[in-house]
Amino acid sequence: MANHTLFQFFEWHVPNDGNHWKGLKNEAEHLAEIGVSAVWIPPATKALTQEDAGYGIYDLYDLGEFNQKGTVRTKYGTKEELIEAIEELHNNGIQVYLDVVLNHKAGADGTERFMAQEVAVDNREEVLSKPYEIEGWTKFDFSGRGEKYSDFKWNWTHFTGTDYNAENDKSSIYKIIGENKGWGDEVDDEFGNYDYLMFADIDYKHPEVYKEVINWGVWVVNELNLDGFRLDAIKHINDWFIKDFLKYVRENTEKEEIYAVGEYWRGELGVLQQHLDNVDYGLDLFDVALHYNFCLAAEEGRNYDFSTIFNGTLVENNPLHAVTFVDNHDSQPGQSLESWVEDWFKPLAYALILLRKDGYPCVFYGDYYGISGEEPIEGKREMLYKLLELRKHYTYGLQEDYLNHPNVIGWVRMGEEEFEDSGAAVIMSNGDEGEKVMNVGKHRAGECWMDFLGNREEVITIDEEGNGCFTVNGGSLSVWVKKK
Repeated sequence: MANHTLFQFFEWHVPNDGNHWKGLKNEAEHLAEIGVSAVWIPPATKALTQEDAGYGIYDLYDLGEFNQKGTVRTKYGTKEELIEAIEELHNNGIQVYLDVVLNHKAGADGTERFMAQEVAVDNREEVLSKPYEIEGWTKFDFSGRGEKYSDFKWNWTHFTGTDYNAENDKSSIYKIIGENKGWGDEVDDEFGNYDYLMFADIDYKHPEVYKEVINWGVWVVNELNLDGFRLDAIKHINDWFIKDFLKYVRENTEKEEIYAVGEYWRGELGVLQQHLDNVDYGLDLFDVALHYNFCLAAEEGRNYDFSTIFNGTLVENNPLHAVTFVDNHDSQPGQSLESWVEDWFKPLAYALILLRKDGYPCVFYGDYYGISGEEPIEGKREMLYKLLELRKHYTYGLQEDYLNHPNVIGWVRMGEEEFEDSGAAVIMSNGDEGEKVMNVGKHRAGECWMDFLGNREEVITIDEEGNGCFTVNGGSLSVWVKKK
């Protein structure tokens, strides 16, 4: 079976020209050629403004179909264009995962008066005021859509908190007071209780909300013919709801299988593992710990102990549920979670996720095509193209690790008969030029191997025991394969 590769097809500064879905359709064939098996697309639902990247969610049922918030299309295009893009991806054998934002709602149609109390930003369990009446933006009528697809209208009883009092023009975190109200349980414990993140926070303990959102999950899968979800900000959502949502959608859609990966942005392995336990392993998680290891390794250079690159990571401890990545839209420069991996280390980091057997690697649009905005960043398409070619054709079979040196590490993939000439020896250095003797199998004796990346010019002959002395430049990467 060919290696699976996920591609995140957007970055934060995608132009607001409505052409993104068209671009995705046009790139479907190319993505298939480079070995992409699934695409993660941005939130397709109508946001509070057309310029919004989709995380300021307004109407879950508006996929660029209705004239709401001053626009029919979203930032990325119309519903019809989205469906056409998904069809083209499917025609090229690529699955589609929709970015789903279920934590909050934004851009309300009107205000309501209700009781609330202010809480501390750094500790949501610390109450700062007595309950008093505020005027909050919590009324959602969806007049542009009417009752098509759903007649559900949102009001203040459907939320746990909000961030603005229109009566006195004050921004704060307001915990809504009412029957059966309170912050959610089974959420992240950062800031005491991290149920509240932004805008109007959805209350999944409310039975009407619970029913409405899981029904939407079934609807959107069937409407778009989706293959899975990327679930946004799940550390702020009740674990039990995520578990129930996925179970219900999987049991009630027309799809045989629905994949799910969650964004739980914490670098502590124990926290990620606890969430996997709570949802009965119903989804994978992004390996945030590995991302931070990459950041630190890039920052420290030769002073970083390369042999520890996988320490404390999800891919090392729970590889079947780890989605590995180098950077994404949240970590790119200028974002709230900015933690950009330095350019010199990018080829090494991508080799560490694309050329190994464990984890489900995700390539970032911004690294491949580049980043737009006021401070654009050029893409690294040529570098990634070569690594994706290696993943598609060469890096198969058993893996033998040589992660035993603080500056020069490597591993071998033994290859599989199904993929002709597959097998590779990967070596990288975060310090000086180096070498490492690695065994690629006695059956390789006498073969001549070359650096597929062209960073080294010599040809290496495999000895009778199957060993080769593989070399690498300082601060660089070489991937040795059989010379054709």
